[in-house]
Amino acid sequence: MRKIIFTFNYAVVIFLLHSCTTTKKSVSDTKSNEPNAEREFRAAWVATVANINWPSKPGLAVETQKQEAIALLDFLQSHHFNAVIFQVRPQADALYKSDIEPWSYFLSGEQGKAPAPFYDPMEFWTTEAHKRGLELHVWLNPYRAHHKDGKEISNQSVVKKHPDWVVHLKEGYWWMDPARKEVQDITNKVVEDLVKRYDIDGVHMDDYFYPYPSYNGTADFPDTLSWNAYLKTGGKLSRGDWRRAAVNTLIERMYKNIKAIKPWVKFGLSPFGIWRPGYPEGISGFDQYDQLYADAKLWLNKGWLDYFTPQLYWPIKRYAQSYPLLLGWWGTENTKQRHLWPGISISRDSSDKSIDETLNQIMIDRGMQPQSKGVVHWSISSVIKNQRLADTLLKSVYKKQALIPASAWLNDKIPDAPVVSITANDNFINIHWTQTKKENISNYVIYYKYGNNWEYEIVSANTFQYQLPKMKNKSGNDSLKEVIVTAVNRTGMESKKEIINPALLN
Repeated sequence: MRKIIFTFNYAVVIFLLHSCTTTKKSVSDTKSNEPNAEREFRAAWVATVANINWPSKPGLAVETQKQEAIALLDFLQSHHFNAVIFQVRPQADALYKSDIEPWSYFLSGEQGKAPAPFYDPMEFWTTEAHKRGLELHVWLNPYRAHHKDGKEISNQSVVKKHPDWVVHLKEGYWWMDPARKEVQDITNKVVEDLVKRYDIDGVHMDDYFYPYPSYNGTADFPDTLSWNAYLKTGGKLSRGDWRRAAVNTLIERMYKNIKAIKPWVKFGLSPFGIWRPGYPEGISGFDQYDQLYADAKLWLNKGWLDYFTPQLYWPIKRYAQSYPLLLGWWGTENTKQRHLWPGISISRDSSDKSIDETLNQIMIDRGMQPQSKGVVHWSISSVIKNQRLADTLLKSVYKKQALIPASAWLNDKIPDAPVVSITANDNFINIHWTQTKKENISNYVIYYKYGNNWEYEIVSANTFQYQLPKMKNKSGNDSLKEVIVTAVNRTGMESKKEIINPALLN
């Protein structure tokens, strides 16, 4: 059964490779005999709302919170992921020290209560992620004011402080009105604060723009007051277009503001996977354009983002919501050639069928997008709690480490190569290096050649030494022939590959 599933999906891959018209040939500046590290975005969402992933429950001891975070980050590193998307604003609150919004209930068990003894989870997560060579992207919900699982609404909540900004939905949620300028202002203020104060690699928004209709018992979003105010100003847009314009304004403004502060910080958007039913032909399902008032196609067309992560949470053979069809269609809309890294969520169990589905979706993405490979796993629990899947990923598609694909439109400047020195004893080569401009470096790559075969190791930016045996095996065969150390900057550009004098390795 397993072989049959794989064979069918492999045929799908081949068909798409031949039929997709938007795939560009990858370009390499390296010589054909030079080694290259794999490039692929491998990320997982870590959700804090309702304590889905971290912390495991509200009000845990600080040391337990830290231990749980370390376990998640260690897992990602050891399984060759290279990024974590960490939710820091689940309900207009903060999992970090903020002068704008209160401490999150999901962290301390009481909204507005700081962790004791004090620490800043955002600073902790960022530092620990970078120690492991992982990018950290902060994930925010732009409009959710209070989650139904968020317990009591504190006096510091936006619901209490600015009741005119929010509406109450029938299923127990509170939502900020996206059309209000004050709401757009505070969301932008939060993003700017995070970008300025923390050493993050990305800002990430998910699909919760106007809420899903189910949040309000299928009734329309209750924004009559702001809609009537708009009409009184002489507004001519339809109600749907007016709502979409408000969200569009927020997205464009956030992108430009992030780039004005730290141009290398990536901005990512993760909308619902279908733009509209019928796009492409044969696709049916939820209409985010008409029901979430999210014109995700426009954002992609305009390039108001650095990576685009449509939530393609359906199996390959679900023809009405086909993963490869939707991925290919979004690719045709990627006119600015930004990163297209789909969100996947298939592996709910450890069955062969479920594991094969995940592997095949990753392989389809690689086949359709060789110039910028990558997926985001929803969520980290789907992998870390499924040992068979985790083991299979590590043994197959994630067997080798990978660098994150470069974002040359942000900065295409190549960093200086490290200055490398070598010391040796009878059995080992000790490699040391220094970097003239450390502040913009995200990783180093150590390439090494035994016999005729190149291998590599990707290490964090705070690593400046590495040890290799002179012989790969005890038999004395396959001696170390060549070594290269490169620097990779925060937009993914890699320094020139300079081979260390082979004589130094003897």
